[in-house]
Amino acid sequence: MKTVPSEDGTRIAFDRLGDGRPVIVVGGAMCDRALTRPTAEELAKHFAVFNYDRRGRGDSGDRKPYALKREIEDLGALIAEAGRGEPRLDDRRGQAGRGRAAERTAQGPGGPGTRRAPGVLVPVLAGFFAD
Repeated sequence: MKTVPSEDGTRIAFDRLGDGRPVIVVGGAMCDRALTRPTAEELAKHFAVFNYDRRGRGDSGDRKPYALKREIEDLGALIAEAGRGEPRLDDRRGQAGRGRAAERTAQGPGGPGTRRAPGVLVPVLAGFFAD
């Protein structure tokens, strides 16, 4: 486990698995990175995967009050840790909150294409893959 500081100083815990183009796995509201680990391990066969605990879950810290903006900042800290690449959302069908946070972060403040980011995966069901 490694950590990265978010903009407000909160430590965000993550595991890095595999090599290649970076992909960040964004878990759901009620889970930590242990639940998305099978997805991360499968993706790590082809990518450098950043599997993290969202703020207030697992080994990540938290600060009150909750704000979506902080989740976006957390994802931004992971993007900076992962390096730069083309924006790519592999699945926008996830839960509304995490999907919006991932999309906003990948697009950047000026809209689509203004921020370069690694792939952001918002899994719907962890562990289900087609060959």
